[in-house]
Amino acid sequence: MDLRKALRLSWIENTICFSALALLALLPFIDLVLRQFNLTISGVNSIIRHLFLVTGFFAAMRTVRSGEHISISFVQFIKNDNIKKILFAICIIISVLLLVILFWDSVCFVMNSLLGKKIGFVSDKVFAAAMPLGFAVIAFRFFLKLNNWRDRIIAIVIILFGCFAALPAIAKIIWGTAPPEPFYSWVNILYDFAIPLKVPIILFLIIAGLAGMPIFLVIGGIAMIMLQAAGHEPEMITDAVFSALTEADLIAIPLFTLTGFFLSESKAGERLVRTFKIFFGWMPGGIIIAAVVICAFFSSFTGASGVTILALGGILFTILNQNNYSERFSIGMLTSSGGIGLMFPPSLPIILVASSTITMLHYMNLPTDYSIKHYFIGALLPGIILVLAMMITGFVLSRKVKFTPIKFSFKDGMDSLKDSAFEVLLPLLLIIGYFSGFLTLVEVSAVSVIYVIIVEIFIKKDIHISSVPKILFKAVPIVGGILAILAMAKALSYTFIDSGVPDSFALWMQNAINSKFVFLLLLNLVLLLLGCVLDIFSAILVLLPLIIPLGIAYGIDPLHLGIIFIINLEAGFLTPPVGINLFLASYRFGKPFMEICGYVVPFLLVRLVVVLLVTYLPWLSLWLVKLFGG
Repeated sequence: MDLRKALRLSWIENTICFSALALLALLPFIDLVLRQFNLTISGVNSIIRHLFLVTGFFAAMRTVRSGEHISISFVQFIKNDNIKKILFAICIIISVLLLVILFWDSVCFVMNSLLGKKIGFVSDKVFAAAMPLGFAVIAFRFFLKLNNWRDRIIAIVIILFGCFAALPAIAKIIWGTAPPEPFYSWVNILYDFAIPLKVPIILFLIIAGLAGMPIFLVIGGIAMIMLQAAGHEPEMITDAVFSALTEADLIAIPLFTLTGFFLSESKAGERLVRTFKIFFGWMPGGIIIAAVVICAFFSSFTGASGVTILALGGILFTILNQNNYSERFSIGMLTSSGGIGLMFPPSLPIILVASSTITMLHYMNLPTDYSIKHYFIGALLPGIILVLAMMITGFVLSRKVKFTPIKFSFKDGMDSLKDSAFEVLLPLLLIIGYFSGFLTLVEVSAVSVIYVIIVEIFIKKDIHISSVPKILFKAVPIVGGILAILAMAKALSYTFIDSGVPDSFALWMQNAINSKFVFLLLLNLVLLLLGCVLDIFSAILVLLPLIIPLGIAYGIDPLHLGIIFIINLEAGFLTPPVGINLFLASYRFGKPFMEICGYVVPFLLVRLVVVLLVTYLPWLSLWLVKLFGG
């Protein structure tokens, strides 16, 4: 392809992706403003939900281009470069195969499952066309990652095989439900073959996932083979993908992610550090309080502790160092505090846990009065305990540090508070707006984006308007990676329930372990280990559907189980030898990995105590919900 043509296509793709993301923020905000004058945009909610679908697929396309799809790769521990190359090629070829099948399944879905309903002035099929287009582009980009003609020829053969494997969808596209012979027999053979091949293919996909294949394709591949073995229609998986990426509450995920990136790219962190330093620096341990609270603030918006460590680690380390705190203590505390904000609104993991749990309970035909709002409330008290635990641990470990108080100046305090007022007000405005019922979750996330853009670009002028595309380029691959997993995970959740796997697993577990308390301890250990190797979004979306039926079987409240899930997984990020935050801290602070592990140990031990408290004292998660949940 000519370079100019490639750049032109890239520009079109970026324009669609960024425009859809911008409209996701603007439309809820504009509708909110108009509502104050008893006006509204006709069909705005449906338009927003379908824009979310477009955003998800175009963001996923960009994620492949930048090579940032979430994966688990143990290949990095293999020394032989030839073996690495072979495993890489195998993962790419399998990915292309699955994407070809998904392409045909999505074409079948668009043609047979959608009615051409008008969304604004555009047919829903136009919006849904992003699905086959997205799968095709992603497949092509994976194909281009193959570096030699031998692998590419193998991939072309695999593409043809993928078209044959997608024959149930292709036949339905051409002839509907009654294809002529020999296609009818071929379709039946494919369904028959799927039954004995189900378990070997699932095991193979899991191994491929460990070798580096993107998690969203591992999940999607498992869902596809299970659905086909169960005799379901070929478009069932893409129906679930469509449903996931048109779910209203999940629209908050890309918008809060965008908010977090704009905050981390601005000087908001520096202003908050200066304010907290002035207001708390006069008291013993005041700098520790400031550092922990600021880490909580940032990670609550970014949804990932790693971003906080990378964005604020340098400035907070410098301030701690200037106040006589040792390098060992400072790095250990900042690494350990990087993710405590995940327990506070508008935490993306809480949104995912709540949404996944509610979806699973719906699939299981179990009633629930819980909403995302209840999960936010339930996480508050465990979050506060975790923040206090980090502060107290910091006080104890630094008790021998010679304290040099910073003289409090009312004038300096007011000046710094005035300078950081917009950032200080942001969480307060969002929490009040959401919990008062005045704003929906989507509106809260839209307001957060508009607010931060206005403040950081036009008021504070930390970010030049020409830098906005750069921030979008950084944020969109993260959005695409999360939404791709989310979409496939919904299909897998439905598949699990349909196959009866969670019920069978729960029955087996109950026969093996009678005690609820032993089960909870085992759950703690499993989640800590998985937190070492899985990102929090993958762990929630893949594992929670299996764990929820177990929790129900042992009489554990679903909300309590969700809070256990989040606080465990975040502790897993600090658990040697492969906790992801340990690697990020090693990179950020320029210290050997094993030294970082040693720095973190005392803070990790305290976090584990908090995990056990939250696990075995359900009222810590449920009391505020019963008091204020409504």
